Order: sequence, then structure tokens, then C-alpha cells
Amino acid sequence: MSATQAALTQLLPLAGDTFDKNKVTPGLLGFIVFAALAIGVWALMKSMNRHMGRVNFEEAPDPAAPAAPGTDAARTP
Repeated sequence: MSATQAALTQLLPLAGDTFDKNKVTPGLLGFIVFAALAIGVWALMKSMNRHMGRVNFEEAPDPAAPAAPGTDAARTP
């Protein structure tokens, strides 16, 4: 038995009748972990939006593709 399990088994009698052994809840630790994950995802999304806004992308024309009508390449004799 690990030290954590031993500590938890000693805390169970302290809960008395208010502790229901058939009911499992995430409690405060579950809320803190969920909140930390939510804040982390929010920060990553904000960073991604900032980086995507800085992207300056212009696609180079494909040399094998025929020239579009109305361009200078179409007017050459």
C-alpha cells in the first residue's frame, strides 16, 4: 500500500456520516485541473490567432498552368 492510499484511508473516518461510499465526485482537485486545462487551451488559441494574423502568404503562379484571360501573358503575340 502506498503512502497516498494510507493517508486517504485514514481521512475517510474523519468524514463521518457525510461521506457516501457509493458516490464519486471530482471535487476541488477535478475543478482545478479542468480550469487549468481550459486556461491552457484558451492561451494556445489566442497565441495561434496572433501567429496566423502575422502570416503574409502570396501563392506563386504555377508555371505549367495556362495564363488566365485578361493577363499580360495572354496578350503577347
